[in-house]
Amino acid sequence: MEDEATSDRPIRLRALYEQHASFVCRSLRRLGVPEADLDDMLQEVFLVVYQRLADYQERDRARSWLYSICTRIAQAQRRKLGRRREDVTSEPSLGAADAAQLQSVEDREALAHGNRLLGLLPAEQREVFVLYEVEDMTMAQIAEAIRVPLQTAYSRLYKARQRILAELAQKTDGAQ
Repeated sequence: MEDEATSDRPIRLRALYEQHASFVCRSLRRLGVPEADLDDMLQEVFLVVYQRLADYQERDRARSWLYSICTRIAQAQRRKLGRRREDVTSEPSLGAADAAQLQSVEDREALAHGNRLLGLLPAEQREVFVLYEVEDMTMAQIAEAIRVPLQTAYSRLYKARQRILAELAQKTDGAQ
């Protein structure tokens, strides 16, 4: 006979998927998962979620929990890519982005410029910057998700902001 926690797993999984699938996709993409493998990796993340759902009770920390799973899945994918000898691009393809977001040339240029700026950051700083500035996670959630002390997360965010501001200032000075 199934216990209550096991019987509601499909319902809880569906709710997590509906609430966080787009976050998981964005996270996987930013962690370097190629566009061609994104659907498979999304499925792998939620397979892990299903397997570990009985152990997870804190709904308010879902995004940090999901991000930590994404990190492990993306690392495993990078190892597989190394063996398959595929080329990983630093920028996501524009075809995968929401068409409404990229209707104008200015939007595409701004997106490319933003991706170039993010590409200048070391991976540790980039992930904290994106999780805080784009995904709107709290610093406590980020520190938990990437498994670093809170002050380390703050330091990485500060350094990322400084680097981006320096690049923007240099670009502005060069344009004048």
